[in-house]
Amino acid sequence: MGVLEGVRRFLHRVTESDEERLREEILAWASSVPGTVRIAEAPTRTRVRVAGVVKRITVHPEHGLEALEAVLSDGSGELSVLWMGRRTIPGLTLGSRLVVEGVIGEHRHGRRMVNPSFEFTA
Repeated sequence: MGVLEGVRRFLHRVTESDEERLREEILAWASSVPGTVRIAEAPTRTRVRVAGVVKRITVHPEHGLEALEAVLSDGSGELSVLWMGRRTIPGLTLGSRLVVEGVIGEHRHGRRMVNPSFEFTA
């Protein structure tokens, strides 16, 4: 890398926001998880694996049952993940790194995956 390229990289890092830097870090991590696709590129109605960081957790009623919803972000987009009949998942917190596998569907509030299999990653 030349001196000019190093200066450009330094100036970019100094001027970018914390949100941009975090998005880039999450995208780099999520892209490195084997067998996953980016949320923005994940097809609907097809079984997929996506990796993301938990951005929001909500417990709310859904079809007469309680449901746990987590919003995952991988830097390319966001995905709502819903577990019906659950109030908690041990270890699930804001900032958790999660790989979920299931079918993405369209919902009135965006894209959603219901009752996926999941695993925590580092």
